[in-house]
Amino acid sequence: MFVLQSLILVLLIAGAGIGNVLQTRRDSEENARGRSLGVAAAFAHAPGIPAALRAPHPTAVLQPLAEQTRRVSGVDFVSVLNRSGVRYTDPLPRLIGRPASGDWARALTGASFTEKFTGAPTEAIRAAVPVTDARGAVVGVVTAGVEITTVSDAVDREVPLLLAVTAAALALAVGGSALVSRRLRRQTHGLGPAEVTRMYEHHDAVLHAVREGVLVTGGDGRLLLANDEARRLLELPVDADRRDVHDLGLEDDFTALLASHRTVTDEVHRSHDRLLAVSCRPTGRSGGRSGSVTTLRDTTELSALAGRADVARERLQLLHDAGLRIGTTLEVTRTAEELAQVAVPRLADAVTVDLLEPVLHGEDLGAHQEAGLRRAAGAQTSALPPLPWVEETGAAPPGTSRSRAIAGGRAELVADLLDDDGWRHSPPQGAQAVLDLGIRSLMSVPVLAGGVGLGVARFWRTGERAPFDHGDLSAAEELVTRTAVCIDNARRYTREHAVAEALQRSLLPSGLPEQNAVQAAYRYLPAERGVGGDWFDVIPLPGGRVALVVGDVVGHGLHAAATMGRLRTAIHNFATLDLPPDELLSHLDELIARIDQDQRADSEAATVTGATVLYTIYDSVSGRCVMARAGHPPPAIVHTDGTVTFPDVPAGPPLGLAQLPFETSEQLLPEGSRLVLYTNGLVHSRTRQIDDGMNLLRSALSGADRTPEQTCSDVCAAMLSPERTDDIALLVARTHRLRADRVAEWEVPDDPAAVAPVRAAVTRQLADWDLEESGFTTELILSELLTNAIRYGTPPIAVRLLLDRVLTCEVSDAGSTSPHLRYAATTDEGGRGLYLVAHLAERWGTRYTPTGKVIWTEQPLPVLPPA
Repeated sequence: MFVLQSLILVLLIAGAGIGNVLQTRRDSEENARGRSLGVAAAFAHAPGIPAALRAPHPTAVLQPLAEQTRRVSGVDFVSVLNRSGVRYTDPLPRLIGRPASGDWARALTGASFTEKFTGAPTEAIRAAVPVTDARGAVVGVVTAGVEITTVSDAVDREVPLLLAVTAAALALAVGGSALVSRRLRRQTHGLGPAEVTRMYEHHDAVLHAVREGVLVTGGDGRLLLANDEARRLLELPVDADRRDVHDLGLEDDFTALLASHRTVTDEVHRSHDRLLAVSCRPTGRSGGRSGSVTTLRDTTELSALAGRADVARERLQLLHDAGLRIGTTLEVTRTAEELAQVAVPRLADAVTVDLLEPVLHGEDLGAHQEAGLRRAAGAQTSALPPLPWVEETGAAPPGTSRSRAIAGGRAELVADLLDDDGWRHSPPQGAQAVLDLGIRSLMSVPVLAGGVGLGVARFWRTGERAPFDHGDLSAAEELVTRTAVCIDNARRYTREHAVAEALQRSLLPSGLPEQNAVQAAYRYLPAERGVGGDWFDVIPLPGGRVALVVGDVVGHGLHAAATMGRLRTAIHNFATLDLPPDELLSHLDELIARIDQDQRADSEAATVTGATVLYTIYDSVSGRCVMARAGHPPPAIVHTDGTVTFPDVPAGPPLGLAQLPFETSEQLLPEGSRLVLYTNGLVHSRTRQIDDGMNLLRSALSGADRTPEQTCSDVCAAMLSPERTDDIALLVARTHRLRADRVAEWEVPDDPAAVAPVRAAVTRQLADWDLEESGFTTELILSELLTNAIRYGTPPIAVRLLLDRVLTCEVSDAGSTSPHLRYAATTDEGGRGLYLVAHLAERWGTRYTPTGKVIWTEQPLPVLPPA
C-alpha cells in the first residue's frame, strides 16, 4: 500500500513539474514570436527602408540600422532580403549576399507571419514582414528572430527552482504516507477488511477443492471442520459438524486416532471399502493438545489412476513403435507380419491378419469384392502352443466376427468368448481348440483403406490377462488404420511393379535367335524395387553378320519399361536397313528427339531423354567388329589368352541430346574371343564406384576359356550386390568364324560377256557344296544382279557366295545407286528383273559400304550344313 501510494505521489508531482517546464517553454516561445514580429514590422515600416533597398549599395545603408535595432530590441538577428531572397544585412557578415533559406517567400504576397525555423545557419523563432513602397508593392522582406538556444536558456534558468519545489513536495508527501501506513499496519496486522475477506474466501475454496480430505478436531474431541473430500471418503452425515468423533460411525481404530490427537504420518486405516493414508498434526502453536488437523488420501483411487496412466502411456508407446516398425517395406505380407509382431505380446497374446486374395497379389479390388481371405501373417507368445488357425484360408463364414468386420467396416469386441458364439468359425472343432488353449477375449478390426475393406485383423488374449476393453479396441483400431495405409500402398506398388515387370518381360527377347556368327548367353536381373529400362538384343544380319545391342533407359516403372520397348523396336527397324552403327544411333537420336517434341505438348507425358545404347556388328567372315555407343559403358573383350581389354570406343552423348555426332571403333576379333556387353547397374551401385566396378569386372572375366553361359554365372556371382537398386543386363558372345571353304569370291570384269563365266563358276561351287537343287534359282538371281551391276554400277564389281544357315549371294560395286523394285507394265520390255529376284529369294536388300554398296539375297537350304 505504501509503495503504491508513494508511486502515485511521485507520478503526480513529476507530472506537475514536467507540465510547468513545458508551459514555461511554450510561454517563452510565444514571447519570442511576438517580439520577433514586432521588431520585424517596426523595421520594415521605418521611413527610408524602401528607398534604401533601391540604393546602389543597400548593405552599406541598412547593415548599421539592422545591427542597432538588434542590440536595442533584444532579438538575435535582423535580416533584410530583396525579392530574390538575397541577404542585404545579417549579424554574420559572411552570410551577406547569400540567399536565405526557409519559407520567407510567403512575405512576397504581402502577408506577415512567424515560424519555427530549422536549418542553417541556426534554429530560431523567426518573423517575416514585407517591405512595401508608396504604391504598395513589395520591394523586400525583413526577417527578425530569436534563436532556440536563447529560448532554452530562459527556460533552463527556471528549472532548478521547479526541481527544488518538486523535491520538497515529494518529500512531504512520502513522509506523510509512511507515517499513515505504519499506523495502519500496526493496528490491522498488515491486513485490511478486503484482504481478510479474500483470505477466508480463498481458504474455503482451496479447502474444498483439494483431492485430499481435511478434518479439524477440537481439544474436546468434537469435529470442527471437514472438507468435501473428507466427507466423501468417510461418508460423514450432513450434520457431522460439532459432533463428537465417536458419534460419526467411523472405524474404531480411526476414531481412536482422532480422539488421541497423536502425531502420525501416512498411517493406513480402513474406512468402509477404502484404504486411507492418514496424517495428523496438533493445532496448538507450542505443540499443545488444543486440537488436531488430519489429512486423508485415498490410496485405492491413486493406484487405479496410476494404473490407467501406465496403460495409456504403454498404448502411446505402442503406437509410436508401430509408426517406426510398420511399413518399412513395400511388401503386403511383410507389412502384415510387422503388425502382428508389434502387437504381440504388448497388446495381445496372439494376432492373426487375414487379407483378401487380390490384396496379396496387388490386384484391383473393384472386381474381387467376393474374394476369399487368406492368412497373411500371425504371431503369438512363446507360452502358447502352435495355434490351430495358422493355415486358415477361404471365405469368411457368414455371421462370424471376420465376416461382420469386413462387411460392416466396424471393429468388434468380444470380452468373453464363452458368452458369445458369433466369433466361432468353421469347422466347430477349431473354435473349441481355441478355447482349450485358454483364450478368452477377442477383438476383430477391419483393415480399411479409403473406405475399402482389405481384410481383417484379430487380436486374441488368454484368461491370464484382463479381458480387452474399449481402450484396447481404440488402440487396435489406430494400429490397424496405420497398417492399412501401408498395406494399400504396398498393394498398389505390387500391382504397378507386376504390370511394369510383365510389360518389360514381354518386350524383352524370350530367347536368342538362331545364327552361327556368335554363341551367346545373357542374364537379365530386375532391380529389387521397381522395374527399369535395361534391355539387350541379338539381331542376325545378312552376310554372316550379327548385331549385338545393350541399352539402358534411366528411371524405373512403367514409363521406363514402355520407353525401352519403343527403343528396342526402333533399333530392330533400323537394323533391317543394314545401317552402320554410327548411322543407326544418329537415326535413333533423331527419332527420340521427334518423340520428345511431340510429348512436350502433353504436360503429363515424360520424355525419353536419358537412354544409353551400345550397338556392335560382328562379321563372322572377316572377324571385324564395328562398335558405337551413345553414353553407354564400353564393352569388354576377353581374348583367347584370357586377357581382358576395354576397347576405346568413342563415347557419344546419350540419346535425345543431339549434341555431337557418333563415331565408330573397329576391332579384329580372333575366333573364340568373348565380347561382353553390360549395363551400368552391373559395375556401379551406391556402395561401389564405377572404376572399382570395372576393375572387379576385369577380374571376373580374366582367366581360362569358359562358355558364355559359365561366364555369365561367374560374373553375376562376383559382381552382384545384396540389394540391387538398378536393373542389370549382361550379354556374352563368343565369336565364330565362317570356314574358308564356305566362302567363294570372284572378281567380275566390267563386260556383259563376263556374266556367263561367273555363272558357270557359281554352278560348280554349288555342286561342290551339294546344292545342285539351288543352282537354277541362284543362276537367275546372279544373272540379274550382275547385269544390273555392269549396266548401272561402277567398277570394281565382285560376287561372293556364303554358305551358312542360308545361301547368301552378294554382288558388290563401287556405285552408290540403289536398285529400285518396280512392277513393269505388260508393254514394257524390261523392269522385271528385281521382281523375279524378290520372288525367287527369301530376302534381299542393299547394304552400303565405305567403298560402295552390296546387293544381297538369301535362299533357304534344303538341309542345314553342320555348324
